Amino acid sequence: MPPIVAIIDYGSGNLRSAEKAMARAASETTSNHSVVVTSDPEIVLSAERIVLPGVGAFADCMSGLSSIPGMVAALEDAVLKRGRPFLGICVGMQLLATWGREHGDHKGLGWIPGEVVKIKPLPASDGSALKIPHMGWNALSISRPHPLLQNVEPGAHAYFVHSYRLHTDNPAHVLATTDYGGALAAMVGRDNIAGTQFHPEKSQAVGLGLLGRFLTWRP
Repeated sequence: MPPIVAIIDYGSGNLRSAEKAMARAASETTSNHSVVVTSDPEIVLSAERIVLPGVGAFADCMSGLSSIPGMVAALEDAVLKRGRPFLGICVGMQLLATWGREHGDHKGLGWIPGEVVKIKPLPASDGSALKIPHMGWNALSISRPHPLLQNVEPGAHAYFVHSYRLHTDNPAHVLATTDYGGALAAMVGRDNIAGTQFHPEKSQAVGLGLLGRFLTWRP
């Protein structure tokens, strides 16, 4: 039986696009993974790799995840105790934080200590105001080497859609940034845990390459 990549369905996320992109990445590698969209904690526990997508408000996403009986416990067991490779995407990355400050204070998973706060960009170089949400293609600046960022050229572009940003307590957890009136965390990670603020499933060759490396990543 092929190893499973579990994409968690908790009522929030660009599931079909993520599933399609991950399946394509699997077909273009020798990993032979089976990509499964699931809300079953038992499948998550049995999966070799786990992906947590997310679109929308922090509180709604955390509530949706927590409302699935046994899901948060299964994630903690699989990721924190068993060391399964984990990838959070967009709000799925933000849920790694200790706190989300969107429309109040809301507890996150706490795997990457920090808080999710509203983007307050400095003016653009020409003095104009930058729009919120931050939406569209932006260049990546790699902060530290990581297997998932291997072969990503400096200045490579990825696709972003967000109004809030993850500010980590530990700067070493920031793997890449993007400049939008100041540096924003574009990718974070530690140990077997990684998260992208950008959408790899919408980031063409850069995103597909990252997903392919996720499938072969051995933390």
